[in-house]
Amino acid sequence: MMGPQASEHAGKVDDLYMFIFWLTMAFFVLICYLTVTFAWKYKRKKEGVLTIELKHNLALELAWSIIPLILVIGIFFWGFNDYAAASVAPNDALEIHVTGKKWAWTFEYPDGTRSIRSLHVPVNKPVRLILTSEDVLHAFFIPSLRTKTDVIPGRYVDINFTATVSGRHQVFCAEYCGRDHSGMMADLFVDSPAKYAEWLEKGDEELYKMKPADLGKMVWEMKGCNSCHTVDGAKGEGPSFKGLYGRTEKFKDGSTIVVDENYIRESILNPQAKVVAGYEPVMPTFQGLLREIELKGVIAYIKELK
Repeated sequence: MMGPQASEHAGKVDDLYMFIFWLTMAFFVLICYLTVTFAWKYKRKKEGVLTIELKHNLALELAWSIIPLILVIGIFFWGFNDYAAASVAPNDALEIHVTGKKWAWTFEYPDGTRSIRSLHVPVNKPVRLILTSEDVLHAFFIPSLRTKTDVIPGRYVDINFTATVSGRHQVFCAEYCGRDHSGMMADLFVDSPAKYAEWLEKGDEELYKMKPADLGKMVWEMKGCNSCHTVDGAKGEGPSFKGLYGRTEKFKDGSTIVVDENYIRESILNPQAKVVAGYEPVMPTFQGLLREIELKGVIAYIKELK
């Protein structure tokens, strides 16, 4: 009825839900039975003959007040206990930052790896997702994990889970957020520890299917390169990428170089090695933060910006 359970928390959610469901069904049947029974037993049998006057029954009144109260209080503490357990992440939980924007989910991992529309986590490993929105209200929902939370602009919220079933699971946006709301989905891949480590090293298969220049543009946007390097020739904190490839650059020490693949690579991995004249040495290194295929993509993108 509830679909597959793919997390430690899912079974607890289903147990409480099914308890409430069958309790509701039991009271529904009981009330229907009593309604029909009393309607038949106390119906008017002859014209002019009224039902005998009935006095209240204190024991019955106490029973139908106290028993439901006990059940409701019990359900409250049952639910609160499960909610509290699911709201506190273990100290060794893997923290992943999630950003929602119209209309996609992006994920950033502790080592700086980023992905769009695909979330990778190790199986049987506690995970803490820290979520925010760049624009409007969204809702992050993974049905098979029984986890869902509103994602609010200008604020961080978090959810915790331990995925127990390897494979692919669907992520939805459960809050109407505009035209392409129904397409705001992502894939959750629950991997073995070895496969997860391999993914961190190599990245999504989609990276290898993209045009190098398109991949480079994505890296320029997602890694924050666009905050310092423009693509229209305007001066920023760093040199513009427009017309950079093949240009002769002059450095603070008076030396010059013709910009080629090796210079671009060195500038990304060791930006303090050669500082262009007129600029401050403020660029951080991306050593260990970019895969080889992403470096090649940035170079291809810069080459296209003639």
